[in-house]
Amino acid sequence: MTQQNSRRRPGIAAAIVVHGGWVLMVRRRVSEGELSWQFPAGEVEPGESREGAAVREAQEETGLTVSAVKLLGDRVHPKTGRLMSYTACDVVSGAAHVADTEELAELAWVTHGEIARYVPYGLFEPVQAHLDAALL
Repeated sequence: MTQQNSRRRPGIAAAIVVHGGWVLMVRRRVSEGELSWQFPAGEVEPGESREGAAVREAQEETGLTVSAVKLLGDRVHPKTGRLMSYTACDVVSGAAHVADTEELAELAWVTHGEIARYVPYGLFEPVQAHLDAALL
């Protein structure tokens, strides 16, 4: 898919949820190519901010109420060709669980040292830098 095509489709907003020295990862029921484990994420709806979409998707998928702390960056994802935004989020309330059973198979709280097992192809550099600072 070309970058031009990725701009026609709604962007995807990902929530980078860090809590107590762990980062939240989810495994989708249907993998997107090589992607299996990823961050809670979904399409940005019309009129919605990227940060707002990340907060909403985290709640819809995992049951957590989170707050957006900082937009970490945007890119066209090298594996999917989709326009992605990444927002650092803090947990406000709730306990993480698979709230969207149609979309998610499972979730996990992952330590810094475990990230490469879940995402072996590496993370977007601004996300990795945020996690390096937040989890070490």
